[in-house]
Amino acid sequence: MIKDYLKKTISEKWALGHFNFSEDDALRAIIEAAAEFKTPVFVGTSEGERKHIGLKQAVNLIKAFREEFGIPIFLNADHTKSFEGVVAAVDAGYDAILADFSALPFEENIKLTKQSVEYAKSKNPEIIVEGELGYVRGESKVQKEIIEIKTEDLTKPEEAGQFIKETGVDMLAPAVGNIHGIAANAPKLYFARIAEIKKAVGDNIYLVLHGGSGMSEADFKNSIDSGISVVHINTEIRVAFTEALKETIKEKPEETTPYKILTPSIEAMKKVIEEKLKIFESINKI
Repeated sequence: MIKDYLKKTISEKWALGHFNFSEDDALRAIIEAAAEFKTPVFVGTSEGERKHIGLKQAVNLIKAFREEFGIPIFLNADHTKSFEGVVAAVDAGYDAILADFSALPFEENIKLTKQSVEYAKSKNPEIIVEGELGYVRGESKVQKEIIEIKTEDLTKPEEAGQFIKETGVDMLAPAVGNIHGIAANAPKLYFARIAEIKKAVGDNIYLVLHGGSGMSEADFKNSIDSGISVVHINTEIRVAFTEALKETIKEKPEETTPYKILTPSIEAMKKVIEEKLKIFESINKI
């Protein structure tokens, strides 16, 4: 089912949104926005996020939300940096895995990613496995410093072609000038490089843009036109959550009921998510 939507992103020039969560309030904000806009959606947990919420808990929350809202929701194990982590997420029942060995030398990245693909597909032939190639700088937070992208950080199209052939991944996260988190400087995306990578991997491999927080609408549009199928947003919704929370506590210092304190934060997250879904043009795709 995931691939049905991924194929449409290519022919119809839109992108699936991928939003991270670490607790059920954030997850509800994502899914309510997606349901209102009738859009399929990826939801993800990083290694830290799934340590907080729990692998099985995340899987069961998704099952419950699917039953409640009746929309396609795909659970992704984001930035999984060990084979053991891949095994744990696959065995728990995740729909997709990012086997991220991009910090390793090229051949070692291929070896471990291929091993991850083989294990995941042996357990669930329908699972989606994503690999990462190149160096995406930054972290999932607001960074005060300027982050400079070096030419050697970028994914090489010829290596991307070799990588997908030797690993068997379904999706690829390239480094194309994107930055994790929100930096002091806006990212400078290499749209021609995205198009070259897309040409090298072909229509049946789907490109994923990480570090979507802080990008302009034009950046998203041009990236999608160049071949991006999935866009990750995390830091921007975290910021919306925490800024609203600070304001709520400031305005209502005597309030102690958690759901009353958190409601404005959930709405703030939802607003950001809705804005992104409109930009990605994934509305009314169900």
